[in-house]
Amino acid sequence: MTLVYIVANALSVLVFLYFGSMCLFGNGMREDFERFGLSRLRRLTGALEVLGALGLIAGLFIHALAIVSGAALAMLMVLGLVTRVRQRDSLIQMLPAAVLVAVNVYIAWSAMGLSSV
Repeated sequence: MTLVYIVANALSVLVFLYFGSMCLFGNGMREDFERFGLSRLRRLTGALEVLGALGLIAGLFIHALAIVSGAALAMLMVLGLVTRVRQRDSLIQMLPAAVLVAVNVYIAWSAMGLSSV
């Protein structure tokens, strides 16, 4: 496990725990989901984000969980990007999701032993 992997994992865990919790328990994400026309999926999205973050934590000990969690979170963020493209959001608004796609692809890729960084 490299320092880059640990930092990427910690970043992803913190971001997804925070935003997942906001989706589940806060009202901060409510407006975005209403704007996207996806209000009914807000709590599911939050639950998937929190579960993915917990999977990344467990993945530090069980590599298969890091692979599955990293890939699933990357796919979730790809769907988020598609949603933002459909809404014609700016590139700045899309940047966090794009970065999280890259970070989680790196996590899954590294957990499979395919990265030298």
